[in-house]
Amino acid sequence: MRLTMVGTGYVGLVTGVCLSNTGNDVICFDVDQSKIDTLNNGGCPIYEPGLTELMERNVKAGRLAFSTDREESYRDAQMIFICVGTPTGEAGETDLSYVMSAAEDIGNMIKSLGPNQEPKVIVVKSTVPVGTTFKVRDRIREIVGDLPFSVADNPEFLKEGDAISDFNKPDRVVVGVEDEHTGALMHELYEPFVRQGHPIYLMDVLSAEMVKYASNNFLATKISFINEMATLCEAYGANINRVREGMCADKRIGNQFLYPGLGYGGSCFPKDTLACIMMGRHSEIDTQLSQAVHDVNQRQRRNFFSKIVHHFEDEGGLSGKSLAFWGMAFKPRTDDIREAPAVSLMNWSVEAGARCRGFDPVAADNVEKENPGRFEISDGMYETLRGCDALVISTDWDEFKTPDFEKIKALLSSPVIFDGRNLYKRDQMERLGFTYYSVGRTPVKASRKTVG
Repeated sequence: MRLTMVGTGYVGLVTGVCLSNTGNDVICFDVDQSKIDTLNNGGCPIYEPGLTELMERNVKAGRLAFSTDREESYRDAQMIFICVGTPTGEAGETDLSYVMSAAEDIGNMIKSLGPNQEPKVIVVKSTVPVGTTFKVRDRIREIVGDLPFSVADNPEFLKEGDAISDFNKPDRVVVGVEDEHTGALMHELYEPFVRQGHPIYLMDVLSAEMVKYASNNFLATKISFINEMATLCEAYGANINRVREGMCADKRIGNQFLYPGLGYGGSCFPKDTLACIMMGRHSEIDTQLSQAVHDVNQRQRRNFFSKIVHHFEDEGGLSGKSLAFWGMAFKPRTDDIREAPAVSLMNWSVEAGARCRGFDPVAADNVEKENPGRFEISDGMYETLRGCDALVISTDWDEFKTPDFEKIKALLSSPVIFDGRNLYKRDQMERLGFTYYSVGRTPVKASRKTVG
């Protein structure tokens, strides 16, 4: 098929590259000339393992191209996927301006092509509040009049860091359509990805839109739930790791997304949870659970920061202290720092008078770009520690899981670790002489004899 992706962000680029890899002819369109220049020069504007290699292969095969030319991008496309951003405003509302702008662009192009064109399918791939796909349909209809086209909603379920695998081997494909012909085309497009028996769910448009929100809101709920249990464990001296093991052995519960830590971040869970709250507000439905999930998540990183503040209270507070941060992306295997807990912790520390030095395998440039000069960025994980008063672990990159603890002790001015990802065992930290704080577990205090 001949496909066009509108937007070369995370969703548009991954979708376009993976669909080209099954033999489709794909154009990735963007109004940002610098992004397109980067892509045409063999670069990639996002970090996603395996994406660059797959992109290069399909560009070389002639199946994948990048363009800022609207006519070139839209003219011959059978399907046009809207993959633009839907950021969250200060009040939690979803900004649909990019989606509607894309709809107007597409409508104007369909109108200019006239009545002899093949009817196009406009697929909303962006995560949008329920009813948005019909708004896109209605806006295009206002522009094109009686010229034929159809719409569909096709939510994405990609995890940053594993997006290529998620797209190529999906748990399920969800498509919302208004007519059987559009459904058949979408089924044909995705059939190569579900040959292992995973389902393609064809449903009404409104339900398809809601599936994405319901899924992400539920996963966010699991994260906030385990973090709330971790807080109770700390209060009563229980160990959240042991509690989690016993709890997750129940097949009805499972073990995914039930890891205590600093809470969720990134571009999806915060935005989609707030969107559910916003949709409830607009329909005068009190979404109490969604609001609680959001509140618990925001409180979690504050709770962790309070551990850092409390530790240094007897030393005059954080003013003048130096903190080393391992990990600044919101999760490993990505350079995404949107709603990253590490950035919140670093900002609060600076506001309290501390100096922050951070290391991340891939996200360091984004942190410096978004916070120029605010933090010291280090090129090496151990160099980050030199002379600092404590280490804060905020992202669970693999290289942080089995470090040289003797080197950590030698480089820090005091052997203090705040582990926001529960990477290490308490008894090991106690044996090695660290003061060690984690999530949902009793702290370990280094003895004076050990420290001295």
